[in-house]
Amino acid sequence: MSSVLTASLRRDLGLVAWQIRYEQRSYWRNRGRGVFTFVFPLMFLVIFASIDKGAHISSRGGIPYDDFFVPGILAYAVIATTYVNMAIGTAILRDAGVLKRMQGTPLPRWAYVAARIGSTILIVAAITALTLGLGAVVWGVHVRGSTLPAVILTLALGTAAFTTLGIGITRFISSAESAPVIVNLTVLPLTFISNVWFPATGLPKALTDVANFFPIRPLADALQYAFDPRTTGAGLKGHDLQTLAIWTVVGIVMMVRFLRRPLGEQG
Repeated sequence: MSSVLTASLRRDLGLVAWQIRYEQRSYWRNRGRGVFTFVFPLMFLVIFASIDKGAHISSRGGIPYDDFFVPGILAYAVIATTYVNMAIGTAILRDAGVLKRMQGTPLPRWAYVAARIGSTILIVAAITALTLGLGAVVWGVHVRGSTLPAVILTLALGTAAFTTLGIGITRFISSAESAPVIVNLTVLPLTFISNVWFPATGLPKALTDVANFFPIRPLADALQYAFDPRTTGAGLKGHDLQTLAIWTVVGIVMMVRFLRRPLGEQG
């Protein structure tokens, strides 16, 4: 019995690996998706960091703007390559009937989801390496060894939260055509009050509460805290990490509810 289960698991893991390779080829061959979710964050990093190079943020104790913006754009890059990419991509596959047809293949549903998530993790790793590399070489922004575990933990929680939310929100997207609008409406406005592009100081309390409730600001704040040269110790921002963990649970619930429905159905 155990040998049968082992053989079945080995086969399924092989299918997951094959699907990850397929997802990677599909992502990098789709220029529109690659530019929007991979190139745009790097482009924003180069443009804004170059404009404000040498500037300091008085509201944050005079730290260099680059030490604020590099982790901020890293947070946006994670969101773009997970939530945005996953939600729009899943909606397109659903409307094209790909998800429905996949139910007739040997690939189990859990293996397909695992492959999508695995592929996303590889993309996040690539954009993280490029962002940190550019930040270090061009602007002298480095991750210290003492806070590196905090950066890794924050990125892991952020990736988990936004990947699961990206799959889960597809349930509320009526069509692939409306997906980019809906997805960006749930992201872009929040980035302007979430310390992504600039310090969101002086906001009305209601907007600050909204920003603190959703996971974008906690992700940006936790990364910026770990990058802040004034931070001592491990660089862990407990409350923000807790918020990301809660949203990961919410995302898992939403994802499971979406996957329990016959794939290919909306609502």
